[in-house]
Amino acid sequence: MVCAVAASGVPGLLGNHAVRGAQAQPAAADKLKAAQDAFDAAQVAYLANDFDKAAQGFQDAYAAKQFPQFLYNVGAAFHMKGKKSSDVTAYEKAIEFYKRYISEDPTATDKPRVERAITVLQAEIKRINDAGAPVANGSGSGSGSGSGSGSAAQPQTPSQEVQALGDVKVRGLVVIESEPANATIYLDDKKKGALNSTPWSGTLEGEHKLIIEKRGYKIVETRLSADPSKLLVIKAVMAEDDYLGWVEIKSNVPGADIFLDDKSVGAIGKTPFSGNFKPGKHTLWISTDGYDEYKKEIEVIAGETAEIKAQLTGDPVGKLDVRGYGIEDSTIYVDGKILCERGPCLKSVKEGSHEVSIRRDGYKPYTRRITVGAKTETSIKVGLAKEPSRTDAIVAYVLAGAFVGGGAYFGLRANSIADELKKDIAAGNPPVDSGDPRLGWGFSLNNGKFNSVMADSLFAIGGITAITAIYYTFRDKGAPSTALVDVRALALTPSVGPSYAGLNMEVRW
Repeated sequence: MVCAVAASGVPGLLGNHAVRGAQAQPAAADKLKAAQDAFDAAQVAYLANDFDKAAQGFQDAYAAKQFPQFLYNVGAAFHMKGKKSSDVTAYEKAIEFYKRYISEDPTATDKPRVERAITVLQAEIKRINDAGAPVANGSGSGSGSGSGSGSAAQPQTPSQEVQALGDVKVRGLVVIESEPANATIYLDDKKKGALNSTPWSGTLEGEHKLIIEKRGYKIVETRLSADPSKLLVIKAVMAEDDYLGWVEIKSNVPGADIFLDDKSVGAIGKTPFSGNFKPGKHTLWISTDGYDEYKKEIEVIAGETAEIKAQLTGDPVGKLDVRGYGIEDSTIYVDGKILCERGPCLKSVKEGSHEVSIRRDGYKPYTRRITVGAKTETSIKVGLAKEPSRTDAIVAYVLAGAFVGGGAYFGLRANSIADELKKDIAAGNPPVDSGDPRLGWGFSLNNGKFNSVMADSLFAIGGITAITAIYYTFRDKGAPSTALVDVRALALTPSVGPSYAGLNMEVRW
């Protein structure tokens, strides 16, 4: 599909726009039309498993417009022919065009996957040749049956590695052009940052709001529905506009949020940022975690450029992400202060060393000292262990009380017997009869020595038991609370290529 979008009407918005023939040089338009026709025919052939015809169609499309994505599709067609028919020649051509694709687009985000496919197909060629199987010469009809003029042999079953690559699908393409060129492209909204500048080509999926902006021209806004199996060409014809002013905003901390006039509306984008503004006075706020907010009053003059260079002061921050089973009932502390009353918790924390503690009633706390780096995310996945039962300590306290109580009883008995003996002596009855059961040794409650020894023994056992109970009370019983800690450096940056458009997340371990 080829369409052109004309901008007119309200400044900064798309006015009455229509789909019409692209106002480009005839030669360029003819080439684009030829690429479109060849792509559509090749797509039909591919779906019909006529891979030779599909490969030729994608080559014709590339001859008309040199989009690297067309080379990938040629490789995909030969790849599938080789898989269906064990055709070494088809595999060799697939490798050739895959290599051309990543050579012409060395920054393609799928480069590792394509290189993996090349390695697998090279190994498959060797496996087929070593097996001595007949090889099609590639001059057949090219249908999915793999019939070639050079062999009628049954195709081999592809290796597990080839099967693991799956059935390859050809890719659609979105081409965005503008008159004049070098306009900035945004998808959905400007908050995500610029996609790229015109002319641009790449793969998109789904429906998007397309914003095209250039200094001195009215903003073009429209919607596009990207089909991963189609070639979609959008050409925006931009009208000059001297009513708006151009504003460029930068900060010493990239990625800071920019607010305009009304903060409750939300950020209009992130630094660095540029765009058309209505003439007049405006208030700008620029802020990011860990830094003091920057505020500036500016006056935008129609047809002129205003430059803002914000110097944010403060401490760099990183992100602390605490999660885990039952975390919603836990409280998260950093350096003794509550960071989140309930989990999960994702908050900004100043870079440096911090003590993190996670506490939950009925569970053992988890405490660890971590170092938070700027522009990093420290993830703590917690597994809190339940507080162990203290039944053993309670039993020990009860036994200690029983032993001490028994010792007190026997001690009182020993004292009572001693008092009786003293009374007898005081009454003038000494010497005491040596046969008196209260004297000497005997296992009797009336024997003084027996009661005295029992009292001392039970007091000693009670003391030991009490010490054991105290140990059971304060000992760290059972498995401790644990956590897995990950530290990742995250950087979200616009990424554009013939096969992809959007944001890349870079992770450093």
